[in-house]
Amino acid sequence: MVGMIKTMQRAVRRAASVWTSTAFGAVAVGLVLTPVGPVGAQEESAQVLGIEDVVRMALRQNRDIRAARLGLEEAEERVSEAWSSVYPSVDLNASYTRNVSPTVNFLPAQIFDPSAGPDDYISVQFGADNQWSSTLSLEQPLFRPGVMVALGAAGRYRNLQAESVRGSSQVVVTRVRVAYYQLLLMQEQVRLVENSVRRVRESLQETRALNTAGLSSDYDVLRLEVELSNLEPNLRRAENSAMQARRQLAVDLAISDQESLRVKGVLAEMELGDLELNSPDNAEVLAFVGFRGFGAEAVDAALTMASDLRSDLRQMELNEELRKTEMRLEQMEYLPDVTLFGNYVISAQNNGGPSFFAMNGGQRAYSRLVGIRFSIPVFTGFRRDARIDQKRALMRQAETQTRLARDMASTQIKGLVEAADEALRRADGQSLAVTQAQRGFAIARAQYREGLGSQLELTDSEVALRQSEFNYAQAVYDYLVARAQLDEATGSVPLVDMEPRVDDGR
Repeated sequence: MVGMIKTMQRAVRRAASVWTSTAFGAVAVGLVLTPVGPVGAQEESAQVLGIEDVVRMALRQNRDIRAARLGLEEAEERVSEAWSSVYPSVDLNASYTRNVSPTVNFLPAQIFDPSAGPDDYISVQFGADNQWSSTLSLEQPLFRPGVMVALGAAGRYRNLQAESVRGSSQVVVTRVRVAYYQLLLMQEQVRLVENSVRRVRESLQETRALNTAGLSSDYDVLRLEVELSNLEPNLRRAENSAMQARRQLAVDLAISDQESLRVKGVLAEMELGDLELNSPDNAEVLAFVGFRGFGAEAVDAALTMASDLRSDLRQMELNEELRKTEMRLEQMEYLPDVTLFGNYVISAQNNGGPSFFAMNGGQRAYSRLVGIRFSIPVFTGFRRDARIDQKRALMRQAETQTRLARDMASTQIKGLVEAADEALRRADGQSLAVTQAQRGFAIARAQYREGLGSQLELTDSEVALRQSEFNYAQAVYDYLVARAQLDEATGSVPLVDMEPRVDDGR
């Protein structure tokens, strides 16, 4: 009798399964055959970009990089300004004065008339109605020690700004890569929650059919309804997170139509161990790396590369050299300046109406002079000593900051190498866990349909499958982020320092 009841239960479950599959199949066919209209048009207009496309677009359009390049232009103009101290300076001055009431001075009358009394004066007018004057001045530095040092300082400042552009490019590329991987992770979360919603809905339909046949309790139906109610808000939350990640990436790319951005690659389908097992889109994502070392043995190579190529260390070294140059510039204030100068002066005046430099009658005079000026500061109230001490303190501060940055870079690189290695090992373990979870869900579902398993076991296996799939995607994401940050830490960022090339994926 018990055997007959179990046989009837299995038959009803098979019928419910066939009914559910048929129902969902009809709904799926209806969805496929139904014209999508605006949604389809939106997909056609979407920008689908790979990781290399995204990085190249960021290097062209990112506003942080543009600002850094403008800073470099300003530094180049500083170099041009510094060279102006080497070249001769030529000044031309011209003036015209109209004496409405010419200046009058009084002279003792005895100068002109010896018989005049001591209190007699004669008014004498100085200057004509119109006065003209022009001066052409020339100065050429012959010996100015501070000029050459200033040229060196300007050149080092330009080098510092050029390295700043490179550093900004590295930071932006790394940020864009992480945002790209973040969007892939959010899309993966949406896909996994959608799969869970679909599986729970299928189980709910089957359980309702069994409940109608009297082979399933109301509690089983209620439990699945509660689980579906909990999953649907999670799906909306995941969709919002993916949209926010898409907008953030679009901001870095300076794309106005943010929501149309789409990226290539699927984290759940990436094979980290063998690049050839991946699709072209996933292979492009995995091959987009700069530093090729891997594992604990790569730490020394990473530290050596960072010492030579890391942008923030190079900027600090350049800043240290700039501080030293600024101190030498202040020390040059003790040395003399020698300058060659010359003047050519034309003066003219006339009465009556203005006549340009007395061309229509009047007086005109010329004067020419050349000379050498020697200038040496003797005492400036200890200002020079104070400024030299200031620059020396700044130089020592820069040296201390450079040593600190090197130690921090070493610690960061070791941590990133370890993080990449841990994420890779975790991905290998999670890949096996996904396979086992898929098999476990298939077994639990088959047993449930045959009447040999409970609905609770089916729910637990579905949750385990979703969690293991997301854990694998999270491990791949952590690996890619660690590799992107390691590229920046070693100064070997793709498309900034080198062209990406396909290797073994590690």
